[in-house]
Amino acid sequence: MSYTKYGIRPDFVERVKGKMKNKAVKDRIKLVLDGVNKYDLQDRTKVKRLVRTSAHILQETLTESQEEQLVAFVLGQRIDPNNTLHLLKLWAMFR
Repeated sequence: MSYTKYGIRPDFVERVKGKMKNKAVKDRIKLVLDGVNKYDLQDRTKVKRLVRTSAHILQETLTESQEEQLVAFVLGQRIDPNNTLHLLKLWAMFR
């Protein structure tokens, strides 16, 4: 599944990827995601909180619709952070 199917714009993804190359930003995002498991990533309220926190760290202002698109994307992917195949799939999608 491509993120564009969820209405997420490629220019937004490129901007976030550029910001994630900053080591300080990347480390802050890692701290936010530390300890997150597959059940957390299927809970809409937890995912929404993670999206908001990450957007704040990245200094991105999200509209309500953009936020919902990101939440729907994460929920739709059924990500298990402990499953290497899931992580490789995401990596391939955003490289």
